Amino acid sequence: MPPVLSSKAAREPAQTAQSPASAAAPPAGKMSRESLTIIVTLLVATFVVILNETIMNVALQRLMVDLRVDAPTVQWLSTGFMLTMAMVIPTTGFILQRLSTRAVFMLAMGLFSGGTLLAAVAPGFEILLLARIVQAGGTAIMLPLLMTTILTLVPVARRGAVMGNVSIAISVAPAMGPTVSGAILEHFSWRFMFVFVLPIALAALAIGARYLTNIGETEKTRLDALSVVLTVPAFGGLVYGLSQIGGGQGGPGSPAVIALAVGAAAMVAFVFRQLRLQKSSAPLLDLRAFNFRMFTVSVLLLVVAMIALFGAVILLPLYLQEIRGLKSLETGLVLLPGGLAMGLLGPFIGRIFDKVGPLPLTVTGSALLVLSLFLFSLLDASTPVGWIVTLHVGLSLGLALIFTPAFTTGLNPLPPHLYSHGSAILSTLQQVAGAAGTALLVSIYAVVAASAGMVAGMHAAFLTAAAIALAAVVLSALMRKTAAAEHPAPH
Repeated sequence: MPPVLSSKAAREPAQTAQSPASAAAPPAGKMSRESLTIIVTLLVATFVVILNETIMNVALQRLMVDLRVDAPTVQWLSTGFMLTMAMVIPTTGFILQRLSTRAVFMLAMGLFSGGTLLAAVAPGFEILLLARIVQAGGTAIMLPLLMTTILTLVPVARRGAVMGNVSIAISVAPAMGPTVSGAILEHFSWRFMFVFVLPIALAALAIGARYLTNIGETEKTRLDALSVVLTVPAFGGLVYGLSQIGGGQGGPGSPAVIALAVGAAAMVAFVFRQLRLQKSSAPLLDLRAFNFRMFTVSVLLLVVAMIALFGAVILLPLYLQEIRGLKSLETGLVLLPGGLAMGLLGPFIGRIFDKVGPLPLTVTGSALLVLSLFLFSLLDASTPVGWIVTLHVGLSLGLALIFTPAFTTGLNPLPPHLYSHGSAILSTLQQVAGAAGTALLVSIYAVVAASAGMVAGMHAAFLTAAAIALAAVVLSALMRKTAAAEHPAPH
């Protein structure tokens, strides 16, 4: 592959040994300088694209004024980005098998850099929306590419520590987004949000073009057109419907409800199509990854954690701005310590995971998750900001104790030809879970707030999140240490 090996290569180790990465492979348990260069390059690129994903959130008010559009219209800058991600990620399993590592990276960062440049010079809303969609296409490919490459290059004994570094990208970057954009908007035009990101993206693209080498082998799989068509209403319909409900647009017979119904029907058709293709040819998204018990348990645990995370990401700014009256930059600064704690603790947690396995970490993390969300449900209009920061750091620590062990435990047992599909499944379900968590918790907040006030709405929403997080405690207790598979996937 790219970052994955073909099923044929998986069954013929001698053939695999001729790949560039494997030929110069160091002794077991160690990584070559070439492998480290590849992973660091992908980590930096992933950090940049995820930072960009959240940098827009606090700028929508400014954009409404500057671009002369109303709130529902400007919201499409976030909704369009999310929809594109939801529809592109399911195809990354195929992309990572069909194209070389360099080609996938250049495609992802080329799209992202081009979209960022277009956004910086966009003359109006329509071009800015197009730029965000192009950016999202590149963003959707990067995280599956990074995770698949780690699985291919990193010895099992070090996967936890290296996967812990991924949490720097997926945790610190979103936390920094609102703070960075708030600081930029205090002094500059909204265009500088993209001007700030562009040089970093171009530098990552140049470094990747210079140093990135291909790993594994490509596989000449056939793209199933019907599966690609079904991803649009299936994943796009679900994410759009859930995001609209989260924005208060979900009345009976509304477009959001219709989109959800169409999305659910298309999802059933998509799953049946993939199961049918498994018997005759290569599916777009290989669901045989779910034949591995720890992959299934880890996916469910990550879905629950993402519902809690996205709910908190939406609810806490609402609380701080609507109830406490903080500005966007102040809100970003309150949330920054938690995001930094989650990301910076990731590598340390990964090293512990390599020694003790997932069970102690995930059980502790899920208990912290439930406790933090319950204590958030007790916030009122006079709660000290320092206590809010403390609770958010506790929540972030709980999530950090879940994310790295769950990612590694879930992906470890997969055979090489399922690496890219497992990564794509995880990334896809993260998007759907995030939209579902936002829709559910914001809807509960809105309904209760309308009748009993904003503080009561916040209490109800966080209490619901704490109840959902109880499922994480049960799932965490099922986690077991997994070894890398040395056999093909079960049929």
